[in-house]
Amino acid sequence: MGDSSSTPSESEHESENSEFSESENEVEKSDFQYGCCHYSRKCLFVSPCCGKIYTCRICHDDEITSHNLDRHSVKEIICSECKEKQLVSNKCRKCGIQFGKYFCSICNLYDDKDKGQFHCDGCGICRVGGKDNFFHCHTCGLCLALEKREHKCVEKASRTNCPVCMEDLHTSRETAHVPQCGHLIHNSCYKKLLRMGDYRCPICGVSTIPMKNTWTMIDEEIANTPMPPEYANHKVWILCRDCQEVSEVKFHVLGLKCMECNSYNTCGASAPETTTVT
Repeated sequence: MGDSSSTPSESEHESENSEFSESENEVEKSDFQYGCCHYSRKCLFVSPCCGKIYTCRICHDDEITSHNLDRHSVKEIICSECKEKQLVSNKCRKCGIQFGKYFCSICNLYDDKDKGQFHCDGCGICRVGGKDNFFHCHTCGLCLALEKREHKCVEKASRTNCPVCMEDLHTSRETAHVPQCGHLIHNSCYKKLLRMGDYRCPICGVSTIPMKNTWTMIDEEIANTPMPPEYANHKVWILCRDCQEVSEVKFHVLGLKCMECNSYNTCGASAPETTTVT
């Protein structure tokens, strides 16, 4: 491509017209219904990356594995009603149909279903759920529910992948869970971990749910299961994942209890440098 002041040659015009004609035929031949399983809309994207036609970026990314579609870069769309190819807008220039009840000219997002969509300048993308129900945390880099105003901030927490499924959290269409440690994880991935009996954050290991009753049960089990005499007074150093304190405790096969917060979410640790080991 030349600079913006160059004039296309006749061959370039012919090639463009031929490509659109073939794409248009593909649309006409399909058993068409407005939108896709991701969005309800009355237009199709002309992918700037590969020139192919898709209802949305997700449909593109599901089929094309070599690259992702940046919907911000989409310049042309096709009306699903009259098949007119045109620049991005929310009203067909030929038949006058509205492409989506919700339209964001920044994200090129169309949707006929009311999901409480709103564009967040801080996130740089559209969110769902109603603007009045969320606030943007500039430290974490994402919108959070109002009840999460008193949360632990983690710098750019949303600009990471889910530690379970490894999908990008910031642009994910799935709700993220915010545990007390501040690390984000998909809500469905979080629930899967709990069903598997894993109550800890996959990133830092902090307990993500109240564990007081569980720790009490372990206390009772340890009290009813004495160690053999040769190990009864054996001590080890541990690090508590919940309070980050290091302490020396009696060893027991059923669990090592933190002396600071009574948590059993602990692991082995080295003795502090100031401690004399006898």
